[in-house]
Formats: sequence, structure tokens, C-alpha cells
Amino acid sequence: MDAGMAGNYVQLTVFVALTFGWVGSYLWRVGTKNMTYVRQLEAYEEAVMTKRLEEMPEAERTRLVEEAEAEGGGGGGGSA
Repeated sequence: MDAGMAGNYVQLTVFVALTFGWVGSYLWRVGTKNMTYVRQLEAYEEAVMTKRLEEMPEAERTRLVEEAEAEGGGGGGGSA
């Protein structure tokens, strides 16, 4: 085998290894839901719910807290 063909094989091997590594890491992030989009979506949903809670009248918040305690036994220690 001449040096030119050896270089081609080495280059191909490195390319294939890097491609499999990148695809593997991508699939791992998708499977564990550790992707930028998912994190941004979760932060957005939390901000929306916080804003809704802040804008909710005190009587409505009290009613929701009472409903939650009746359903789940009141395991949360959140401050409203």
C-alpha cells in the first residue's frame, strides 16, 4: 500500500469516528432531553406559570391551594 492510500484510509477512519461520536452524543442528548430547545421551553413554561400566579387574585390563589391540599395532602412548601 502506498503512502497516498494509507493517508486516505486514515482520513476516512478519523471522519467516520468523529461522525459516529457526534451522532452518538446527539442521540444521547435527545434521549435524556438535555437539549437547548427543551431547556428553553421548560424555562418559558415556568415563567408563564409564575406570571399567571402573580396576576391571579388572592382569593383564587387561596382556592387553588386548598384544592391542591385536598387532592395531594399538601406536600408542597411554596410561598405565594
